[in-house]
Order: sequence, then structure tokens, then C-alpha cells
Amino acid sequence: MTPRPATTPLHFFWFIPTYGDGTYLGSETQQRPPEFAYFREIAQAVDRLGYGGVLLPTGQACEESWVTAAGLATVTEKLKFLVALRPGVVQPAYAARQTAALDRLSNGRLLLNVVVGGNPVELAGDGVFLPHDQRYEQANEFLTIWQGLVSGERVDFEGKHYRIEKGRLDFPPVQTPPPLYFGGSSEAGIDLAAEKTELYLTWGEPVEAVAAKIATARARASAKGRRLRFGIRLHFIVRETEDEALAAADKLISRITDDQIAIAQARFTKEMDSVGQRRMAELHGGRRDRLLVGPNLWAGVGLVRGGAGTALVGTPEQVAERLREYQALGIDTVIGSGYPHLEEAYRVAELLFPALGIDVGRRAVSRAIQNEFGVDEAARKLTSAS
Repeated sequence: MTPRPATTPLHFFWFIPTYGDGTYLGSETQQRPPEFAYFREIAQAVDRLGYGGVLLPTGQACEESWVTAAGLATVTEKLKFLVALRPGVVQPAYAARQTAALDRLSNGRLLLNVVVGGNPVELAGDGVFLPHDQRYEQANEFLTIWQGLVSGERVDFEGKHYRIEKGRLDFPPVQTPPPLYFGGSSEAGIDLAAEKTELYLTWGEPVEAVAAKIATARARASAKGRRLRFGIRLHFIVRETEDEALAAADKLISRITDDQIAIAQARFTKEMDSVGQRRMAELHGGRRDRLLVGPNLWAGVGLVRGGAGTALVGTPEQVAERLREYQALGIDTVIGSGYPHLEEAYRVAELLFPALGIDVGRRAVSRAIQNEFGVDEAARKLTSAS
């Protein structure tokens, strides 16, 4: 496939690791606990580095995303916050009030990530016992009510899962309504995205697989008279040489044991009913010798991590070329991450952003300043004259 030339820079987001962070997957060595002070370091760094926003994950193992985002919004300036909207876990009217409050607090920097959930065991712990397709049916009703309320409507609704009488929102959000993002690979999930959301997210699969998924979602939305935007969720290991990048990838998983892989893969394939998670697991089958699943696309993270399990690994030029291939399909937003997230945020911004043409407006150090990073102008002229 020959990608079309990309003319518009990608929207590039980063990730707040609210379940913890570290240097090695599968190891307690050099771990960083999930503490707000560390989340603040990452958020302020990426705000300064020019990232457009951050994704905050959701689940039993994560610090609560809405409360965390509220705290981070007060210590950042431009950063947008993509937080989880959880149909079935909270009531739609309450979620609408939360939405309005956080959107006002952040001055319109809120984005919503619709998460229906793909692990019945975890969902049961939240009191959700619906089978897979019925969860999406419930989510459709939830979003109908939520969208009406945050758009300033008075809502009366009676469906299979919800009943609302004279619902209203007295304190409106800044955005009417805040944008909805969604990721789901099942037929029911794609239908929900096509009908209710603005941006459809995919995990980092090979280009051909992403192309097919986008084509399906685009056609479903078109049939409903709607247009979708598209985004991709990926990890990044970017280094100045390809050998350095591959060595960093190997180091990241060097302490994972075969038992850890077996336990994680059994959970992904037997405990969960997520189609997207199954597709991630099938890329490598739990085997260390099958981790390169496409040009510069490496699936080592997915040996033990649920959800996004692939990384683009290589030089800035290689990774930028791969992203342009996805962009040629219609991807306009990238949600990235890397281990540890603070250091890798700097690497991606300093190495990859220039290759992507992302102008973050950083102030250059004057050439007249003499220090170990440059030579002052007087010395330069003296050398030139001699």
C-alpha cells in the first residue's frame, strides 16, 4: 500500500499511567507507584512539550480517572483530558452533571472516552451482569440520555435499561456537548460508534487490519448520515538508531517470565469477552518469537498488558513513516505511551515530533549562550576567522 502524502499534522496525545509505571514489564524493579505527584509531573511535562491531551485509563486497577483529571486540570494550561464515560457503571444523569462540572473546571478541555467494558469478571465487581451485546444496547440508551442533557435539552426517556422523567442539567458544560471517543472492535461496538460518537479509536494493528476496520466503521456511519473521525492507540519506542530502539524493546520485556505470559494470555482469551482484546492476543499468540507483526510494529507489550499491546519501534523517520501510513487511512489522532511514561514523553516529543512536522512552539536556546550544549557566537567567529 502506498500511503497518500500527509499534509495535516496529527493530533498527538499521551497517557497518564494511573495504575503505576516502570522500566521493566513484569517486574517490581524500578517501579513507580500510582501517585498523584507523579501523574502531575507527566501532565505538566506533556502540556509543556506540546501534546494535545492525555488519556486516563479506567478500571479496578486504576486510580479514578475523573477525580485525577480534575486535579490535573488545575495544574495544566492547554492539555485536554480524555476520561472514561462508563454506561452501566454510573447513571446517565449523574454522568452528565460530572461532565458539566469537569468541563467547566477545565475551561472546555474535557473529552469523553466511552468504555462499555470487556471483562465480565471486573464488570461483575461493578454490579454489571449484562452479556456483551446487551451492554452496547444499554450504552446506546445511556448516550441518548447523556447527549440530550449535556446539549441543554429537557429529557424524558423510557427504554429497556433506563427511565428518565423531566431530566435536566442546570449547570451546562462549556462544550455542548463535549466530544465522544470510542474504541470497540465487535459488530455491536462499531454500530454504537457509528451512531453516537465523534471519533472511533483502534488499537495498533497492522495497517491492512486497521484499513478494514476503518472502512467498516466509515460505511456504518455513512449509512446513518454521519461522519466519523479516527484515532489509534499505540506505544512508542523511538531512538536515534533502529538497533537502539530494538534493544530498548528487548530490555522492556527482558524480565517477563513464561509463567507471567501464560497467566496473562489465559486471562485475555478466557476471562474477557472483548473482540479487540482477542485480536491483540492473536497477533503474537503469546510467543516471544512472533512479536514483530508488521513493519516496525512490535507486540511485546501485549504479552502481559491488556488493551493496547503494540508499539512502533524504530528511528524517528521509520516511526513517522508508519504513522503516515495510518494517517493515509483517515487516522487523525494518536494516543501514545511508553515506559517509563515521563522519560518517553520527552523522547517522543524531541525525536518524533520534528519528523512528523508537529510544531510545538518551543523556544530555542540563543546561539549566543556559551555552555556545554553549544558554542558562543564570539568563539564561533574567532574560529571562522582563524
